[in-house]
Parts: sequence; C-alpha cells; structure tokens
Amino acid sequence: MRVVQKILFVVLMSSLMAAQSAPASGSDAATKDNDVQKLLDAVAAQQKAIAEQQKQIEEQQVEIDRLKKQFAEQAQPVSADGAAQSGRVVNASLTPSGTNPATRTVSDVAQAAERPRESPLSFRIGGADFTPGGFLDFTTIFRSTNTGSATGTSFGSIPFSIAPGAHLTETRFSAQNSRISLKATSKFGQNDVTGYVEMDFLGNDASNVFVTSNSHTLRQRLYWVQVRHNKWEILAGQSWSWLTPNRVGLSPNPSDVFYSQNMDFNYQVGLTWARSPQFRVAYHANDHLALGVALEEPEQYTNNEVTFPHNFTSLASQFDANSSPNPAAAGGGNGTPNFHPDVIAKIAYDTDLSGRHFHLEGAGLLTGIRVADVPGPGITGATFVKHTKEGGGLEAAVNLEVIKNFRFVANGFYSDGGGRYVFGLGPDVVALPASGGTDIALSLVRSYSGIFGFETQVTPHTLFYGYYGGAYFKRNFALDTSAGATPGTFVGFGGPGSASSNNRAIQEPTFGWIQTFWRNPQYGALQLITQVSYVTRAPWVVAVGAPKNAHLTMGWVDVRYVLP
Repeated sequence: MRVVQKILFVVLMSSLMAAQSAPASGSDAATKDNDVQKLLDAVAAQQKAIAEQQKQIEEQQVEIDRLKKQFAEQAQPVSADGAAQSGRVVNASLTPSGTNPATRTVSDVAQAAERPRESPLSFRIGGADFTPGGFLDFTTIFRSTNTGSATGTSFGSIPFSIAPGAHLTETRFSAQNSRISLKATSKFGQNDVTGYVEMDFLGNDASNVFVTSNSHTLRQRLYWVQVRHNKWEILAGQSWSWLTPNRVGLSPNPSDVFYSQNMDFNYQVGLTWARSPQFRVAYHANDHLALGVALEEPEQYTNNEVTFPHNFTSLASQFDANSSPNPAAAGGGNGTPNFHPDVIAKIAYDTDLSGRHFHLEGAGLLTGIRVADVPGPGITGATFVKHTKEGGGLEAAVNLEVIKNFRFVANGFYSDGGGRYVFGLGPDVVALPASGGTDIALSLVRSYSGIFGFETQVTPHTLFYGYYGGAYFKRNFALDTSAGATPGTFVGFGGPGSASSNNRAIQEPTFGWIQTFWRNPQYGALQLITQVSYVTRAPWVVAVGAPKNAHLTMGWVDVRYVLP
C-alpha cells in the first residue's frame, strides 16, 4: 500500500510541475490552480482511507493469530477415518465427516477456529477441555409375554405357552437407561489425548428395588483413554469390542459404533457385541484405511446350557455359566479361569461415494479355553490333566448410504467358540467323554449371527429404522460313557433330552421411529422414540405336547432429552 501511495504522489507532483512551467493566461492559471487543489485534497483523503484500511487489516491479522492459537490449544483430536472424537450421543446415521490431522492446512485450522465449541457445557481445567454429555430417558415398555427380565429383554429365555408367563403381559416405566458421560481432551507434545467415561443406571439392583425406592445402581459402561500420534493410535480401558460393528473406521466413540437405534436395553438379536477391558493399537494408513490389533478380556462361557459327563460335573465351576457371581459356586463367573486374552484383529475402509459415506470392515477372533481335571475313576495315581482348545471367528460389516439420507446396514459373525459375543445366547464349548469315559475332550460350539436393515432420515427431524436379526447355535453332544452315567444319557449342548434353554435359533424383526421435536445447539434436543419388535425362540429339543417355539411382541415408547 505504501509503495502505491509513493508512486501516485510522484505522478501528481510531476503533473503539477509540468502545469506550472507551461505558459497560461490568467483564467487558465486560476482553473489549473483549482484543479491542483482538488487533486491534493483527493490524495489526502485517499491517504487517510488507506491508513484506516491498513489499521483494520492489522487488527484482523491479530484476531486471526489469536484464533489460530486458541484452536491449536483447544482442537479436538480427529480420527483419520473421518469421525470427530466426540462422546456425545447423537443419531449415529448422521455422523459428520472430518479431516485427518496430518493433512490439515492453515485454511482448515482457521475455519475450524471460527466454529463454536462443540458444547456450551464444555469447560477447561488446566490444559484439558472437559465436555459433559448424555441424555435423560423416560421409557415405557410393553411385552405380550412376561419374560421376567425387567427392562432389558432376555431373548434366550422367552417362556413357552405351557408356562404361566406366556399368558401374562407386562408393562413397565423406567428411567434406568438415562446416560451420563464426560470426555476430556488435551495435547501432550505431538500427542492428542482423549479420555472418556460413560455410565447408566442398569447396574445390579437390590431385589426389592421396584417396590418403593426404585434406587437403581449406577453402572460403568465405558472408561478409556486414547492417545493419537500422527498415524498411530493406542487405547486402553473399557470400550466396545472390535467385534462390535463400526459405523466409521475403528473409532471407539459411541456415535461411531453400530449397536442399532433400538430402545431395548439389550439392543437387537443378531448383534455381535461386548463392552470389555482391552488394550489396542491401531494404524491409520490414510484417510480411508485403518487396521489394528486388540487384546480383550476373555471369558470361558457355557450360559448354563451345557451338560457335563457324570464324573466331571465339577468342571462347571471352571466356566462362566451366567448364573452366579460367586466363585465358590458351580458356574461362578468371578472365579472363571482364562487361558489367554482374546486377540481381535480388525481392518476398516471408509470413503465417500458421490457425497455418500461408505464403510466396510472385517475382523478376526482368536480365543483360548483351558480346563483341568483328574481322569478316573479306576486310574491308579491319576493326577491333574489340562485340556486346551483354541477357537476363533470372523466378523464382517457394511454401512452404506445408498441414496441421500437412506443407509443400508448389515453385519455377520461366524465362530467356533465365540458364542459369548452373540450376546451370550449360546455356549462357547462343551466337554464330551473321551478315553473310554475316563477323561474328557473339549469341543467348540459353532455359532452364527447377523443383522441387516436400514436407517433413513426422511426429514431433519424424523428418522425411521428397521432391522432383521438372528442367531443360530449348532448342537454338539455325545452319549455319556463315563462310569456311573445313566444309560442312554446325552451330554453337551442340544442333544436328545436337553433342556428347552438349549436354543437352536432366535430371530427378531424390529421397526422404529425417532421424532425430534426441537433441537438447539445451546439447549439440546427433545425426542420421542418408538419401537416395535417381534421375537421368536426355537430350542433344539421340543418336549412332547410342548410348542415348537416361544414368541412375544413388545413395544417401546421413550421420551428423551439429549444434553447439548
């Protein structure tokens, strides 16, 4: 600007000197003097305007520098898969895209700095930003059959029509699904650090909780810390298992994980999931591809559905039977031995096709089972013998926005020994007679599960969803040849004479509607969520005169206030 001023001044002065050196009449001289004065006044006014503009530019540069500094201090880490590291509960079908920190430009930083912080509830302590989140629920539940499972549906124990519960309906009100969370973000050198904790009120209640007080127990759902350094990511704590399908990349954020839109506190039949203590390492090769390996909490599991050989019933205490937390009791969960951590490797690919998000993933499971027994009877000097079995499974999922605001979702899981991850609806393993009935051999139970469906945001305030899910467990049994066994008795899972709890298949179609009445970035959102589901359960053995399956219809109506 100053160079332009100088050039303009030289040109004007040269014109004035030329005008003064030329001969002119009196009237012409007066006219020229007047013109010169006007030019001088114009130059002065222009110089004043330029000085004012220069001052404004300097002030704007100061503000930009301040915003850049503020953004650098407060920026939230963003996954290379495109998902903002936010623990806020939102309609997961509307998860926004983001930018890989390694590829951000100065323009990206400046634009992000001008955006408001993600929540008006955020606050800072020291160098960390804290963001509360969650929602408040008031839920009404109706079931055509009394499952005896209170708020979350026990899919594997729906009563048959020969039981009184099948002829009784149940209606319940609950606020237990209300959820609170807190996310903390900070920077440590070149590392982006995120901590997240999430809780609800579905913990282990007292037996008389529904009589008067309804004082439901606060429960830990998630509690993890994540460190991002360039393309590498490390997470430790309790998070969704990597066998749970993602919506975006390998992100641990609840909004980036697919556990359906269902109001049922136990989600949807066919969903492969767990929330488990774990340690995992992920590598984000680029904005599209991410892969990693996790070590997750194992659990030898029978779901109280496995019958053991006559002389080896004590083996039940070496498995979690989903029936007692007492390690001294048969089937106690707390005392269950575990051979090694479950190892889960996962890879995910994300991209945008014509502005529509596409997610594809695959995962593999390695799980180990070990028991110890004393062979016998009749074997002199017998000592403890260990039996080990390695199991595994494969998971795959797709999440694709087929057309604008219409998303197709599907996931499937196949395993030998992974029944625990199918919501624990079937066992991992059985113990069958071996060595002429003097010992046992471990044999894995094969299982399948899957979901396919849709989620569509028909208007900015209206979301419809529908899923069909199923789980199947293959029978695994043998004749009990151990000493003292009743002739003709079968042991294992799903054999002749087995209990009606030995489920062959469980299926559930679901349809739901989420209506948002209003949404405000400063005050949150108010929603009405409705869901209708139909569940059928078919065991391997149907007793004479008993129905071939059990079934129920259930409806959910929920009023939800989502924190901003």
